[in-house]
Amino acid sequence: MAEATVKTNGAATAKAKILEKIPPIAHPLAKAATEIASNINYHAQYSPHFSPFKFEPEQAYYATAESVHDQLIKQWNETYSHYHQVNPKQTYYLSMEYLQGRALTNAVGNLDLQVAYADALKQLGHDLENIVEQEKDAALGNGGLGRLASCFLDSMATLNLPAWGYGLRYRYGLFKQRITKAGQEEIAEDWLEKFSPWEVVRHDVVFPIRFFGQVEVNPNGSRKWVGGEVIQALAYDVPIPGYKTKNTNSLRLWEAKASSNDFNLFQFNEGEYESAALLHSSAQQICAVLYPGDATENGKLLRLKQQYFLCSASLRDIIARFKERNGEKEIQWSEFPSKVAVQLNDTHPTLAIPELMRVLMDDEGLGWDEAWDITSKTVAYTNHTVLPEALEKWSQAVMWKLLPRHMEIITEIDKRFIALIKSTRPDLESKLSSLCILDNNPQKAVVRMANLCVVSAHTVNGVAQLHSDILKDELFADYVSIWPTKFQNKTNGITPRRWLKFCNPELSQIITKWLKTDKWVTNLDLLTNLRQFADNSELQSEWESAKLASKKRLANYVLQVTGVSIDPNSLFDIQVKRIHEYKRQLLNILGAVYRYKKLKEMNPEDRKKTTPRTIMIGGKAFATYTNAIRIVKLVNDVGDVVNSDPEVNNFLKIVFVPNYNVSVAEMLIPGSELSQHISTAGMEASGTSNMKFALNGCLIIGTLDGANVEIREEIGESNFFLFGATADQVPRLRKERENGMFKPDPRFEEAKQFIRSGAFGSYDYNPLLDSLEGDSGYGRGDYFLVGYDFPSYMDAQERVDEAYKDRKRWTKMSILSTAGSGKFSSDRTIGQYAKEIWKINECAVPSA
Repeated sequence: MAEATVKTNGAATAKAKILEKIPPIAHPLAKAATEIASNINYHAQYSPHFSPFKFEPEQAYYATAESVHDQLIKQWNETYSHYHQVNPKQTYYLSMEYLQGRALTNAVGNLDLQVAYADALKQLGHDLENIVEQEKDAALGNGGLGRLASCFLDSMATLNLPAWGYGLRYRYGLFKQRITKAGQEEIAEDWLEKFSPWEVVRHDVVFPIRFFGQVEVNPNGSRKWVGGEVIQALAYDVPIPGYKTKNTNSLRLWEAKASSNDFNLFQFNEGEYESAALLHSSAQQICAVLYPGDATENGKLLRLKQQYFLCSASLRDIIARFKERNGEKEIQWSEFPSKVAVQLNDTHPTLAIPELMRVLMDDEGLGWDEAWDITSKTVAYTNHTVLPEALEKWSQAVMWKLLPRHMEIITEIDKRFIALIKSTRPDLESKLSSLCILDNNPQKAVVRMANLCVVSAHTVNGVAQLHSDILKDELFADYVSIWPTKFQNKTNGITPRRWLKFCNPELSQIITKWLKTDKWVTNLDLLTNLRQFADNSELQSEWESAKLASKKRLANYVLQVTGVSIDPNSLFDIQVKRIHEYKRQLLNILGAVYRYKKLKEMNPEDRKKTTPRTIMIGGKAFATYTNAIRIVKLVNDVGDVVNSDPEVNNFLKIVFVPNYNVSVAEMLIPGSELSQHISTAGMEASGTSNMKFALNGCLIIGTLDGANVEIREEIGESNFFLFGATADQVPRLRKERENGMFKPDPRFEEAKQFIRSGAFGSYDYNPLLDSLEGDSGYGRGDYFLVGYDFPSYMDAQERVDEAYKDRKRWTKMSILSTAGSGKFSSDRTIGQYAKEIWKINECAVPSA
């Protein structure tokens, strides 16, 4: 023990001596490594969050982050000063989720200071890579919806567009996933356990948000929402720097608080501690967890509270800024849509529509027609799904209870929409029951949020060409006949900064070398110029070396977090995304089970002729989604058996990568060679991880679903391993299954039977496998067509094995995958939103 103490003290002394050599001087705008080192040391000394004399990696991370923050603050202030002076039209992006990932790498990269910060930290006795590892991912999102929003923010700043993001400051986010013998375990995220060095609390930006209460009718007929409980929304701002530009936009996150007046000191002193702080407790619940369970009425109320809290605080802020920029002049509300664009990211922020109507009518005194004209010209809606469970429907009773004034407004919007249909489209009267906003079914009266968005927004867009076509031809077909120009497609994109330049430096350097420019980082279409070199043996050799470096890094990570040793020379096959039956991780693991069984049956010589493969699966299963939880358990159980089988484990490993998040993705994606995007056709709106994998030279095995369709078109059909039913075939195949016409493939039956045999432990997988059985019925009938697609999936996997044996051909395909990924930049997507939906222009901060 004494020896350990001496060693610790010795290390601390050595660190102290290094710090003594670097003067702690504030250099907030430093560009040179020596001055940056001084600024980091300054923060270590004078912005202390820890005991003095400590400069371990954790302390070094916080001091480094605050040093970077100094740089951003100046750009931030200049950006908003410029926007205030120019007064352009601005976009306000409302999203329940932002999956930001670590900010340090992204910030120093966008500021073009990676080398300087790496040198500065070396002078201070630290390594930038190790310091970056100290940062915890902000737990503000769940999956693709939140990551897309974060890519969009990066592109908005990089394109110098005047735009804000709005979200909630979740204390615990979704959950941290731990894998035990029992399967997935959910524990609270700890990203705010200490503090976030990136956010700035804005104590001057606070808005009262009302819940419950009742509506008062004044003698003049105007209405006012009064009573109930009032919670304060406090703003926290996170800077979003653009790449090599002065523009630094803002993600404004709202925290819910109660005021000191809401604390009952008398009750507390009487020992009624919980009653004394009732509103404080209620406020804390609002931003505690992303997507709290909604099986109970309290759960539903809390989710609805979250959504309204985001919408009300954000709109009040937007309106306050509009008034502020108006100065002393009389407010011209008709100008509001020419200065403000509000984008609803999915249906979660739908309440922005009745809230804007309420504020304009009740607080600002406008009439219905003027308020409606402003609202419908201001708000646009992005649809992200055709899944019925994700097209939100809220109980009318819950809405009347929590938001009585909003329900009055929604009822009036619905009434006027019905009148419009009856007067202009009598041919649609028979369909009004499905088109209207309020479903008044006496058993379960609900508000259809997607219908409210479509009726109210000036533009509705899907997020991939196939998805938008399904929206127009099926889900919203009747609305399209009413408003044919309202519907657009905006194929999703990803930021090439985080998803190639920063996460895959070896490959990025090779691309820059061969293109003789790094301009591809903001003009991804330049990647097409790689095609001319795809057969060049020198490029192929460099490409393989870069890929191997990423694979070795990934293998080290997998060993560290799972204890499983994987071979970097095997084919790295990865599927990472939210665990859901439509995403078909079950198809993946059934294929792996069949592969394992065949390997077991081979003699040693035949095994040596196979393509060694490491299958990695990762993602979180929602805590109440029973079959998703079972799939996670199955993957782990199969992995335990396969990985410990000495006959087979040189040819197959199966790894579940725990707690999938942005930082884990930044490790997995560069190291992947094959990625599975195998959802049932017509069910994945777009996907963005498919774009990230393709951009990093990873080949895709997939269905014609979501953005897979466009990726395959761009990279070339021969560079994509296609299988499965198409979206237009799916309804017929389901009907045939119901009629008992499905004939299962023997391999499919063999894989299921192998699991039922107990080969992977004693856990009862029958309920999961039963979902693939029968012809119809709840939880039966293989709704997601795993059985139908299984044979073509296995055939495609055989093509993968053969292709991988020809390494020259595989590497060429990999190069062509990257070369064809230019379309999938979020810069392109956001440029289209700006021009075709928001009607906003670049507003670059001028150089000094």
